Amino acid sequence: MRIPSMGVVLWFAIAVLAMSSTSLGQVRISATFGPPALPVYEQPLCPGDGYIWTPGYWAWSDDDDDYYWVPGTWILAPEVGFLWTPPYWAWADGAFVFYDGYWGPHVGFYGGVVYGFGYFGEGFEGGRWDHDHFFYNRSVTNVNITVVHNVYNTTVINNNTTVNRVSYNGGPGGINARPTPQQEAAAHERHLPPASTQVQHVQAARGNPQLRASANRGKPPVAATARPGAFSGREAVSAREAGAPYNPPANRGTAGGGNSSRPVNGSNRPATPIHPNDLPPFERPANTGESKADKKFQQQQQKLEQKQEQERQTLQQKQEQEHQRMAKQAGDEARKQQMEQRHQQQTQQLQQRHQQQQQSLQQRQPPPPPNRAEPRPPKGRS
Repeated sequence: MRIPSMGVVLWFAIAVLAMSSTSLGQVRISATFGPPALPVYEQPLCPGDGYIWTPGYWAWSDDDDDYYWVPGTWILAPEVGFLWTPPYWAWADGAFVFYDGYWGPHVGFYGGVVYGFGYFGEGFEGGRWDHDHFFYNRSVTNVNITVVHNVYNTTVINNNTTVNRVSYNGGPGGINARPTPQQEAAAHERHLPPASTQVQHVQAARGNPQLRASANRGKPPVAATARPGAFSGREAVSAREAGAPYNPPANRGTAGGGNSSRPVNGSNRPATPIHPNDLPPFERPANTGESKADKKFQQQQQKLEQKQEQERQTLQQKQEQEHQRMAKQAGDEARKQQMEQRHQQQTQQLQQRHQQQQQSLQQRQPPPPPNRAEPRPPKGRS
């Protein structure tokens, strides 16, 4: 399928809060072409008990004005009973919108995109939780029963199979699917954002030029991995073929194409903060125009920033010490992932508390004075 060239605006939605309800952050970028079709590839063997398959997808790099493939990989579930809702692209109001994936007790809406390996457009048929153990459906997942014993066989009838492997919902040539009431309910449950190993996996994919769509023409050399970031060796699986012919437009990255703005948090800063050093710098509100009131408020603002910066550094040092202890103990991957997930939650909780403190201070800032009318000259005089 050839995707027509079109001026679009991409809103990159990222889950940024790990507690209670979901809060989404967005980054405005633009491009002149849509995401490629999903490539055809095999699923690598599950590395062990408790790992859940997260399918590969096309992401966008505003620095390269290009899509890049994030290989599918096995990820340890962050909590018992949690499942992965994959990310997806959707066409809405003349724009492509990217919704990031998340962990939750139920699988939510992912655009009806058929990622395969249990993700057939709705729900997940690759396995299920039974108390504190995850059981794998061998009919749709690649599991070695000598390593993983929690297995069952249930034939899945996929009624959503598409020939063209479309990777987005709605719009020209897109998938026609809408969320069910159950999926809408799942969207309002408690969620966890992508795990730190998933964030690092995405960053590694973004930095690999061979995974860019303009280089691999929709057939990435690494389509899936047995573990996050394992882009070489026996654990890396290449795509058998592209999902559809893909030819990026010649004017990619030129005037009229490319990105119209950069991410607000900077290209070198992770979209989902893991450690305090990943947090964006403090932003100061504008002055009111009253020098006396502004001076007092600036003093209060500076005092609060110093206090918050000290709290950032304290948490950063604490997390670095945990990294050092983990390195000395030669902890396994599961323990490292649990540590990074704990660091991510600590950092996001700190960020949320600091934002609330900033908002409370701003509410105490006096409002700007009303505009004063210029004095009028006496009648009869100019």
